[in-house]
Amino acid sequence: MKITLKRTEEQVELVKAMASKDRNVAYEAQLALAEFIGPLLAKVINNAPTLSNLFTPFEFNSDDSPSIPLDLYYDITAEDYIKVYTQTVPGGLPSNTVAPTQSEMKFTTYRLDSAIDFDKRYASRSRLDVVSKSFTRLAQEILLQQERTSANLILGTLVDQGREDDNGATGLEQTLLSTDNGRLVLHDFNRLLTRAKRISPSWSGGTPDSRSRGITDLIVSPEVVQSLREMAYNPIATRNPDGTAISDTSATGIPATDSMREAIYGNGGIPEFYGVSIQEIYELGESQKYTGIYNNLNNLKAGKKDLVIGLDKSRESLMRAVAVDSVSGSSFNLLVDDQYVTRQQRIGYYGAMEEGRMILDSRAILGIEV
Repeated sequence: MKITLKRTEEQVELVKAMASKDRNVAYEAQLALAEFIGPLLAKVINNAPTLSNLFTPFEFNSDDSPSIPLDLYYDITAEDYIKVYTQTVPGGLPSNTVAPTQSEMKFTTYRLDSAIDFDKRYASRSRLDVVSKSFTRLAQEILLQQERTSANLILGTLVDQGREDDNGATGLEQTLLSTDNGRLVLHDFNRLLTRAKRISPSWSGGTPDSRSRGITDLIVSPEVVQSLREMAYNPIATRNPDGTAISDTSATGIPATDSMREAIYGNGGIPEFYGVSIQEIYELGESQKYTGIYNNLNNLKAGKKDLVIGLDKSRESLMRAVAVDSVSGSSFNLLVDDQYVTRQQRIGYYGAMEEGRMILDSRAILGIEV
C-alpha cells in the first residue's frame, strides 16, 4: 500500500502553504489537504486488506443508531434463536449474542484511529515524499487494526464451534484435524467439504432447497499451498485397496490421476482447487500471527502447527457496518491535529473511522488444524 502526491504546481504550493507563518493560511492549507486526502485514504484502507475484505460492508449515517433486521438474513422457518458473534472493542474477543430470528438486533460500533505528525520544514521545502509517506503510515496503522480485529472475530468464532476430537463431540464440530501433521492432502479437503454440507441442513434437518452451500474460499498459508502443489508428484491416497487406513501416506498409497496432476503442475499458483478459491496469506503458518492467535484461544493439537480457514461466502454472514459522514460522504474522517503550538514547528493529522463487525451465521466458518 502506497500513497503518492503528484508533484504538480498546485500541490507544491498547497504543501508550502501548510508551513506558512500566518496561522490562518497554514490551517486552511492543512484543512484543504485533509479534505482531499481523506476520501482517498478511505478507498485505500477498504481495498488493501485481506481478512477485512471478507466482510460485506453496509453503510449507515454516523448520527444513527444502527441495527440489523435478522429475519431478512435467515429463513423464516429457521430455528427460533440464533447465535451472533460481535465485538465491543477493536481487537477484542468475540461475544456470543443469542437473539431471536424475528428481531431488530442492535450492535456495537467502535472507532479505529491513528495520528501522524511531521516537521514543518518538510512542508516549506515541498517534500511531497515525506507528506505522502506520513499519510501512508497513518493508513497502514488503521489497516493493521482492521486486520487484527477481523482475525480475532473469525478465529474466536471458529474456536467456539468445537474441534472434532474434543470430549462430547457430536460429529458436527467445525474444526477438523489433518490426516498427516504438517501436510494437507486431498482427503482432508474432501472431509471439509462434507462437513460444510452436514452442518447446513434444511430447517427440518433434511436436504435443503439450495445445495450450493458449502466451502467457497480457503484461507491458507504458503506451506499449505506447497502441500497442494505436492499432489502433482506425491501420493494422496489414505486407504489401502481393502479399505483399511494407510498408516503413512508419504510412503504408501497411489498418486492422483494424470489429468489432476497435470492440472496442478501446470497451475503452480493454485488460485482455485476443486472449484474452491484459494487465498494465500503470510499471517498463517507455523509460529505466524494468526496461527498464534488461534493457538492462544484453543491450543493446537500435538503435532499440529498450521491452520486452514474455510469460508462459505454464499451465506450473508460476515458483515461490516461502517459509519459514513453526512457532510463529506466518506467513511474515513481526516482532521487537522491542532494540539501543536507554533514553537513546536510540527504539522499533525488525526484520522478515524467508525465500524462494527459481526458474524450472523457461524456455520459459514470451518477450519482444519494441519
